[in-house]
Amino acid sequence: MFDNLKSDLKSIKERDPAAGSIFEIYFLYPGFKAVRTYRKANWFFKHNMKAIAMFLSQRARRKTGIEIHPGAKIGKGLFIDHGMGVVIGETTEIGDNCTIYQNVTLGGTKTNKGKRHPTLGNNVLVGAGAKVLGSFKVGDDAKIGAGAVVIHEVPKGATFVGIPAREVKKSKNYRK
Repeated sequence: MFDNLKSDLKSIKERDPAAGSIFEIYFLYPGFKAVRTYRKANWFFKHNMKAIAMFLSQRARRKTGIEIHPGAKIGKGLFIDHGMGVVIGETTEIGDNCTIYQNVTLGGTKTNKGKRHPTLGNNVLVGAGAKVLGSFKVGDDAKIGAGAVVIHEVPKGATFVGIPAREVKKSKNYRK
């Protein structure tokens, strides 16, 4: 638990040029506060205390404007910058060291009980206002541009923009 806390603080300090002290991040950053509360709520969710988990989640949403379902799986070092309007669905999986900007939705397109939300690899960046909708993978080191609507898989290292999102750049490291 403390490893995640330190990793989350460190990731914000490294990636946000406006970040002041660790003290400032801990007490004043809504994205950090939302992720910190998510980690508590996730513990309750995993231990079948779902009402407590949802209570914590909804309380954090009211305080920060960021809604993270306690059933989501989030790796270390998630940085939610600004954060207002961010929605992360129940079956979403987020890898390590990802960055999500304000008004992003990681949402589902189905109403069944199975996997409905996206899986983000490691080091993924999701720009402001982007919507990533459905049960598919966004590969490691991928970038999703602001305002994009992504409805299908994103390869490793690719950059996707537009509505519907399309690939505009492949990383040299991932070409076959």
